Amino acid sequence: MQVARAEPLPVAGQRTVLSGIGKRPVIGPVAVRTLGLEGDEQADLTVHGGRAKAVYAYPAEHYTFWREAQARLGRPPESVHYGTLGENLTIEGLLETDVYVGDVLEFPDCELRVTEPRKPCFKFVAVMDDRAAARKMIQTGYCGFYLAVDVPGTIAAGQAFEVRPGRRETPLLALFPKPR
Repeated sequence: MQVARAEPLPVAGQRTVLSGIGKRPVIGPVAVRTLGLEGDEQADLTVHGGRAKAVYAYPAEHYTFWREAQARLGRPPESVHYGTLGENLTIEGLLETDVYVGDVLEFPDCELRVTEPRKPCFKFVAVMDDRAAARKMIQTGYCGFYLAVDVPGTIAAGQAFEVRPGRRETPLLALFPKPR
């Protein structure tokens, strides 16, 4: 589990913008509120955060792909660690292909509902220092997903969760951009 305060992020070596993408690990339980995790910030609420995007989850299974992509660029693969993609929750065992809008992740003390896939932005490209990073995310569908907080409470790293199926009408990736 990771959180971050908004900090300056260099973009394309030309300018700096505020971003909360650089998440760092949290030890112990964290309060889960309607607008997200305690201690977490988003800099641009027009595209991140708010009730429908309070928490961002990303499958741990995809980190191998991103580490290998960085290694191909001559960068140390360990530079891509949990939280690098901006996620609050790095989860195991639940991929985008298995998720539907409306599914609920039931944790011991809170419930989080899947709302939409994360779409790659220029800040993601800047963090990865790879102009092709957004295209890679779109081509693979390795996007993760946003969660709304249905039942506030607390959450801690390593907690197990169960998936309570929603209406199963809209697969998550049906809302994700298609490769060109």
